[in-house]
Amino acid sequence: MVWHTTLSRARHTGTAWKANGAAHYHGVAVNRTLLALLITASAACGPAAPAYDLLLTGGTVVDGTGAPRRVADVAIRGDRIVAIGTSLSRRGAARVEDVRGQIVAPGFWDNHAHLVTLADHELAENFVRQGITTVLAPLHSQDQPFPMDRYRAEVTIAPNVGLFAGHTWIRKRVMGLANRAPTTAELVWMRALVDSAMTQGALGLSTGLEYVPATYAHLDEVAALATVAASYGGIYVTHLRDEGPGVMDALRETLEVGRRAQIPVQVNHLKVTGAAQWGWSTQMLALLDSARTAGMEVAADVYPYTAYSTYSDLMFPPWALADGPQAFARRVADPATRARLVREMRVRFPQQAGAAPASIQFREVASDSALAGKTLADFLVAAGQPNTVEAAVEALIALQLRGGFIGIFHGMDDADVERFLTHPGTMVETDGDLVTFGRGFPHPRSYGSFPRVLARHVRERQLLTLEAAIQRMTSMPAQWLGIRDRGTLAVGQQADITVFNAGQIADLATYTAPHQWPEGIQLVAVNGTVVFSNGRMTGARPGRFLARGRQGR
Repeated sequence: MVWHTTLSRARHTGTAWKANGAAHYHGVAVNRTLLALLITASAACGPAAPAYDLLLTGGTVVDGTGAPRRVADVAIRGDRIVAIGTSLSRRGAARVEDVRGQIVAPGFWDNHAHLVTLADHELAENFVRQGITTVLAPLHSQDQPFPMDRYRAEVTIAPNVGLFAGHTWIRKRVMGLANRAPTTAELVWMRALVDSAMTQGALGLSTGLEYVPATYAHLDEVAALATVAASYGGIYVTHLRDEGPGVMDALRETLEVGRRAQIPVQVNHLKVTGAAQWGWSTQMLALLDSARTAGMEVAADVYPYTAYSTYSDLMFPPWALADGPQAFARRVADPATRARLVREMRVRFPQQAGAAPASIQFREVASDSALAGKTLADFLVAAGQPNTVEAAVEALIALQLRGGFIGIFHGMDDADVERFLTHPGTMVETDGDLVTFGRGFPHPRSYGSFPRVLARHVRERQLLTLEAAIQRMTSMPAQWLGIRDRGTLAVGQQADITVFNAGQIADLATYTAPHQWPEGIQLVAVNGTVVFSNGRMTGARPGRFLARGRQGR
């Protein structure tokens, strides 16, 4: 506007002096002088900033709130969404993506994954390629980045990440693998470690009570530690103490932790294992619903597979593994103790896996890498042993003495998985690991969980609407954590965005061929920066470590 007015005045001045040639020439000179000054001033101000850094045009917006889809453009400037509407101007946009026919959704939240090797996999490619822009990492294993604030400062990441204080790591640091309650001094130390993690940004306390040494912790210990997290506004997330015959008691224990510590509770990878327990999903969900009705804050997350993956430790009663590998070897060498172990493991086998040795598939075997991908039945055949549970138990003991293994255990029922997944109080997760494409033998969930829900449960089986599925992948976890500026597509929100083809999205990874990227994901942006597009990672690392959204007491 200033430019136009100034030039008009210059033209008017020159016209007024037309009667005199010299005066007219002088007027032209004035015009040129003014023009030069304006150009110089404009150059000094630098090029104009683009109206938008990224403009997605013509897509079908599913905003994460559960509202019906609509066709709209989405504009991003910096790390925020700045406009949503029809026919937004492309003029001045630094990058325009025509996404007609595609779904434009908030970036997906993985509510439980394993990020032990994040420093070596900063792009988290197998998660990003599923449309995941935020990964929550409850620390159930024995690995924890500590001090957490230094770790956060040193690691640059593609997706956003939320970290928790890991009870297993804390207990092992203070008590080793001891099978007993902590002393007063030990409990004080553990509480101090939780406090330290919370001051460094942990979102809450996580436990893996089915694993050694966390399984040796009783309710009083867990509640005492959860109380520390609650004082900071943290939540309590847990891998239940038992996901088989004792799953109902394990759920009751979790709810009791919440009551005692006055803390919101979240059950990771809600499931029930063992054919004798199939169908228990109904009563498990009823128990959680009753707690919500009573006023508790309760959540759960689910992955869409009927097999889980974990350490061989879970095939053994906890007492057998107390105090470490050497103590285990001594117990096995004692005939009476070994006989007791064998009896208990024969009962435990169908509770943790299936009814036959083929239900256990090796991912990684400490003593023999060639076993990856094969089953326990394959191992027995190669050893000339019968394909029986009795022989399988002896093989498990032998493998554990040589360092154990990570396996895939086929012990769940599809009806339970679907019942959990479609319940209105559950969210989606992968329980996956960071993987290098083509290396190792991961569970397919590490590649396909979110596309599988959208393909299998939304498009094919129509158990969920697209809007409902995306809501539990996006705004539900954000709201659960009290994070208000993520999880939906709205002006002012952080620009975490996933664009996908609803008719083509599919998981391709299988139990026998896990290294396969999913189909249908078109573009993924984290904090306004594109990290995946046109079938490739861009190499950008705009991810951030999440801060707590809930207020402490």
